[in-house]
Amino acid sequence: MQLREMLRDTEVLHTEGSLDIDINAITYDSRQATSGSLFFCIEGYRTDGHKYAAAAVEKGAAAVLLHRDVPLPEGITKVFVEDTRRAMGLISAVFHGNPSKDMILFGVTGTNGKTTTTYMIKSILEESGKKVGLIGTITNIIGNRKIPAQRTTPESPDLQKLLGDMSREGVEAAVMEVSSHSLALERVAGCDYEVGVFTNLTEDHLDFHGTMENYRNAKAKLFQQSRLAAINVDDESGRMILEGLKGKVFTYGIHQPADIFARDIEITAEGVSFHLHILGASIGINLHIPGLFSVYNALAAASACYAAGISLSDIRSGLESIQGVPGRFELLDTGTDYSVILDYAHTPDGLENILETAGDLTKGRIITLFGCGGDRERAKRPMMGEIAGKYSDFCIVTTDNPRDEEPMAIINEILPGLRKTDCPFEVIENRREAIQYALKTAKKNDVILLAGKGHETYQLIKGRTYHFDEKEIVAEFLGREKV
Repeated sequence: MQLREMLRDTEVLHTEGSLDIDINAITYDSRQATSGSLFFCIEGYRTDGHKYAAAAVEKGAAAVLLHRDVPLPEGITKVFVEDTRRAMGLISAVFHGNPSKDMILFGVTGTNGKTTTTYMIKSILEESGKKVGLIGTITNIIGNRKIPAQRTTPESPDLQKLLGDMSREGVEAAVMEVSSHSLALERVAGCDYEVGVFTNLTEDHLDFHGTMENYRNAKAKLFQQSRLAAINVDDESGRMILEGLKGKVFTYGIHQPADIFARDIEITAEGVSFHLHILGASIGINLHIPGLFSVYNALAAASACYAAGISLSDIRSGLESIQGVPGRFELLDTGTDYSVILDYAHTPDGLENILETAGDLTKGRIITLFGCGGDRERAKRPMMGEIAGKYSDFCIVTTDNPRDEEPMAIINEILPGLRKTDCPFEVIENRREAIQYALKTAKKNDVILLAGKGHETYQLIKGRTYHFDEKEIVAEFLGREKV
């Protein structure tokens, strides 16, 4: 594709060199530059792509997109823009044929519930007979094919390639998690969403956004790219986002007046049942996932799909066919007289939701094993400790993904919150040993909650990634092949 054509949706400040050149590849990693490629100079957390423009040219890059000048050999085309990240998204979309225009695209944003909501939407869409793609935290899916996920929302060239692959493979509808980072960093620029979904907003990622207002504003950007919106009006931030929307909106909730709502909610250990009311119609729903938070996720999925024209019968069938999502309140098959639940809960609100549900279902003690991620918002660490202590009978404080921080430094910032409660606890830095200790001490009817890792099968420590699968650890301790 000619560079001039690739720039058609991008506001260019000025150029040096010819735009009438053929570009056969795009990349933001100089190591992946090839002959005839376009290299994007992106400023990241730790480095700046402008430093690597010359290296990309040495690899064969024919053109470079940048926002400040760098010395390059003669004959290399320079394209100057105000925002290289946004331009990268728009150019990537054009390069891959604007694939989001070829399908019904759903975007789900919020602090908690994104993953489960996307899986629910996927299930509903499949019930309606569509071939569906999914992009998210756990994995990326094209029909029946799974592709490992590196981050919640891929960088824009990777995202647009993935959407392009979906389009070429006949995907009719796709649903994706849209993180606040991806919105703030313009990773989804060039995506045309049919429906944007807002789940909730609680304190998280303030190490990146700085304030809750910035965090909320980042989430709200999704709806500037969405034709329709589904908004949780039980959430204060949802109501604030709603005020600024101009397109068609479907509101959902339990407590506040809404277009789509749930009544007659009954929660059991096996799941939750309720009556789903949609603009005057009502249908009974039996979910196989327990907890009030599951009702909110189901309402979000139902609202999004109804907005997109999916029938009530397909909505019901799709919701009721979901058996659970990996690492989301996942009950492991241990063969013991106590229970082990795996959950990704890594925010104060997420942990509280899971513990409240576990408390409603258990006859014995709740043993909560958790930590906090390194190089992330420190203020939530004592909050997590206090919540764990409030709802648990016993806590084990351990590591999560310490990244570049010292594990014990993180733990020591959790403990002041935990000490505000009367909950007894142990500190076991090594997470494998901590899990083994929890399993040793569990008694009949107890519930062990392994919080924070969920679907993840690794730990990030001092710049290295180590294999760490909690299902394997539990199975190994119990002498089982799998759990």
